[in-house]
Amino acid sequence: MATRQEASERSGYARYTYRLRVSSTALAGLDVEWARCRWVWNECVATSRKVHGLNEDAAEKVTCGPAQLDRMLTEARAAMGWLREGSSVPQQQTIRDFGTSRAKALKDIKAGLPMRQRAGMPRIKRKRDALPSMNYTRRGFRLKDGRLHLAGGITLTVVWSRDLPADPTSVRVYRDSLGHWYASFVVATAIEPLPETGRVIGIDWGVRETATTTSNAHDLPHPQHGKSAAAKLARYQKQMARRKPARGKAASKGYRAASRAAAKVHKKVARQRQDTARKWAKTVVHAFDRLAVEDFRPKFLAKSTMARKAADAAIGATKAALTEMARKHGRIVHLVHPAHTTMDCAQCGARTKHALPLSERTYACTACGAVSPRDKNSARVMLVRAGLNPAGADGGSPAGAPLPQAA
Repeated sequence: MATRQEASERSGYARYTYRLRVSSTALAGLDVEWARCRWVWNECVATSRKVHGLNEDAAEKVTCGPAQLDRMLTEARAAMGWLREGSSVPQQQTIRDFGTSRAKALKDIKAGLPMRQRAGMPRIKRKRDALPSMNYTRRGFRLKDGRLHLAGGITLTVVWSRDLPADPTSVRVYRDSLGHWYASFVVATAIEPLPETGRVIGIDWGVRETATTTSNAHDLPHPQHGKSAAAKLARYQKQMARRKPARGKAASKGYRAASRAAAKVHKKVARQRQDTARKWAKTVVHAFDRLAVEDFRPKFLAKSTMARKAADAAIGATKAALTEMARKHGRIVHLVHPAHTTMDCAQCGARTKHALPLSERTYACTACGAVSPRDKNSARVMLVRAGLNPAGADGGSPAGAPLPQAA
């Protein structure tokens, strides 16, 4: 039975990310502040490992929750002037982030998930490997004259590419692999409803085409951004392989240059995929009231012969962009379980006796004789399983005929 995810009528939260212009003074302040937060994180990791060892030997269980870690931070700030010179806000939020990460790992262990599916326990953050990331709540920052003022006297210039819809509740300041600094604001947003169209759409995910829909005009072909950049990326990766430093040795200037160039290519491809996904999602959400979307989990494709092409299709990112855009504009999304969607007939509901091979791209029903492209049939199956009227996919429902509710 299809699951139904309705857009909430209440306000939600969204992230608005902006580039930062960081002066040399502000950069020095951010580096020192990150050093303090990294020390707090590593102390949390050490405490967690110590508690784990005590629990294995002792009969009474010892906990490592936020209360114990907050007490540890209070004692450390009282004893260390260097730590006390920094703001307590990002240090406390570091403990919150650590607690969230550790709780997820323990939950997966308790659920008995296989090792490959578990979230790992938090690890030590090394200075040369970890990228700075600090979270500030409302009492740890303020916006004045278009500039971001952080606790501790750090002032940053924000490149305002668009206005914030409301006052932010928190901000995360971080640096990416290229050395660029960003500020990601969390803002309460209200739903922006769109006019009703009376139309519905079924969406099937794939590798040959990223999204096949019941509307030919809204199919999303495979953009192949990664394939277009493959030659350039391979050149930089070969340079990195030739200049790879020996174990324990510092990387050369040439290796760092090649590594930065490769990271730049990766960043560009990621932005291209995100841009394509958002533009397509906006088009679909504006044209249809209800979306029957295959609840596809592409992770298993990473170990198949289609891994590279599937990763380049960015199915997960496209699906996330679609559901987020639908939530923003109050559209209803029906998530459909993907089992047997390629074996069922959208016309009569009959199921083939064997799974179709990937090389067979045409679906022919032996019960009713219907013949259609395989992915188009799957897209219409999404509508049927979601309980939507397939007539709505062909330009609108008959006059006076309301859309039925999802099963």
